Amino acid sequence: MDIESLAQRISTLSDHAVIQWLSQLVLDSNLSNKTVLYILLAFVFGCIIGRYLARRRHHAIAFQNRGEALLSHIVLTNFSHPDYHLMNHVTLQFKDGTTQIDHILVSRFGVFVIETKDYNGWIFASANQAKWTQVMFMRKFKFQNPIFQNFRHIQAVHGLLDFLPADTIKSAVVFTGDAEFKTEIPHGVFSLSGFIEYLRTQTTEVISYNRVQFCVGRLETARLAISGQTDVAHIESLERRHRKPS
Repeated sequence: MDIESLAQRISTLSDHAVIQWLSQLVLDSNLSNKTVLYILLAFVFGCIIGRYLARRRHHAIAFQNRGEALLSHIVLTNFSHPDYHLMNHVTLQFKDGTTQIDHILVSRFGVFVIETKDYNGWIFASANQAKWTQVMFMRKFKFQNPIFQNFRHIQAVHGLLDFLPADTIKSAVVFTGDAEFKTEIPHGVFSLSGFIEYLRTQTTEVISYNRVQFCVGRLETARLAISGQTDVAHIESLERRHRKPS
């Protein structure tokens, strides 16, 4: 197929304004065939990849709860490409099942594995306790220590990014609601505003720009599809892992 035919074929396959303009430019130009081919292919593949990532972001947003959506919005508002890349609702295969991570922020300043908790009321917590306590309207609720919960996430991410030094992958538990800690706040636990301030203090480059792109690519390749089916399978995996012997 000659270059003119290729340009016309691409034009008919895409209604993107830039592609339409570029195809017409190719037909009217005197550029060499090789140069034209490179330009066309670069734009086409760029559009395909861009649409694919946009669909993944859209699906991730649809599966977020209020706290996760709020954290995503605030992080994206304050920390942008190319230094930062935020991934949401990431499900990875790990050991005896799967693990589901609220957010992974890959940056030149570290990889931040984030567990989000949208809680209100009083929180009683200790870094070493298996369960923490939430108190609301004189009622107590127990929930799993999110530091322990995030440790499994850290292990899964490090397994995929094992070429990075372990200390570049950092755990962060972020409370996005109006929760008030009635005990000392454990290390690595933040309010949403506190987490943003913490990220701003992380200014030492520990990962090159090219390595950031490689990390994102490896995580995107390994993550499971964002879907209800994936979530159901993950819940079943949790039940199997925590099921006590009869």
